[in-house]
Amino acid sequence: MPRFGMGRAGILILLAAAFIAGGTRSASAQDSNAAHREIGRAIRESPSDLELGGDLAGFPPGTTRYLSREDLLTLPQAVHTVTGDPNFKGLGPTRVSGVALSNLMKRFAAPGADLVLAICDDKYLAPYPADYRAAHEPLLVLEINGKGPSEWPKDEGSDMGPYLISNPDFRPRYKILSHEEEMQIPWGVVRIDFRNEQQVFGAIAPRGPHAGDRDVRDGYRIAKENCFRCHNDGDEGGQKAGVAWQAISAIAQGSPDFFAAYVRDPKSRNPQTRMSANPEYDDATLRALAAYFRTFARPAGSSSGGGEKP
Repeated sequence: MPRFGMGRAGILILLAAAFIAGGTRSASAQDSNAAHREIGRAIRESPSDLELGGDLAGFPPGTTRYLSREDLLTLPQAVHTVTGDPNFKGLGPTRVSGVALSNLMKRFAAPGADLVLAICDDKYLAPYPADYRAAHEPLLVLEINGKGPSEWPKDEGSDMGPYLISNPDFRPRYKILSHEEEMQIPWGVVRIDFRNEQQVFGAIAPRGPHAGDRDVRDGYRIAKENCFRCHNDGDEGGQKAGVAWQAISAIAQGSPDFFAAYVRDPKSRNPQTRMSANPEYDDATLRALAAYFRTFARPAGSSSGGGEKP
């Protein structure tokens, strides 16, 4: 009776398959190592290095890497003529070149990341969801009219580098009450994070029994586009203002008239504030914002979470 076995031909096939599989594993390891090498360095080597964080391809969540200006210039460059960007006020049509945020995401973001966050040296934060990127093609600017950051215009005497973000031709897509979609055009950008949109904005989603009310939902849409840039809930959101979501909620709950007046004209209530005014916000818009923030109010007698008035 013949012995059960593969025979010479079967052994050769098995060896070939093992060789191919080994080659595939080796190629995958090489691809992984290449991804690690492509995302810059582990330490900052220059003040102009761009910090990358959040969810990076090939790295554990929370890893930080750095790209030099020279690294960024090796990536595909887009060139746009920009009009209507207040950062270039007085310059007329302005030629900007740099790397599209969508390209940065494709190159460096881990699977599942669908939100770009630009963070500035003063802890201002600008969010770029997928729909904003598709509609407005935001660009991480490396040159303005062929010049580097040292020759860029200044904002009230402040340098606008090392990086800023602009849109080639911003046209608002929607209006929520009296709030029109805003440009996200930060300057002084020092870090880009790639994150999951649902996770980030979930931190400030309205809560409680009124979360589904129309005015609350309108207020939420406005707040995550406007207020989120300077105010935070825990680790999520900008920290320029130093006033957390719960503190704003306490003001909306306990002093609604003060809240409305502050949002519309902050310097009338605090001459030292750096908050921008919103004179275009009508009463319905301010009521919607207040209704949204009140969903975060703590029960009577509990701590408001600290923080000063905005």
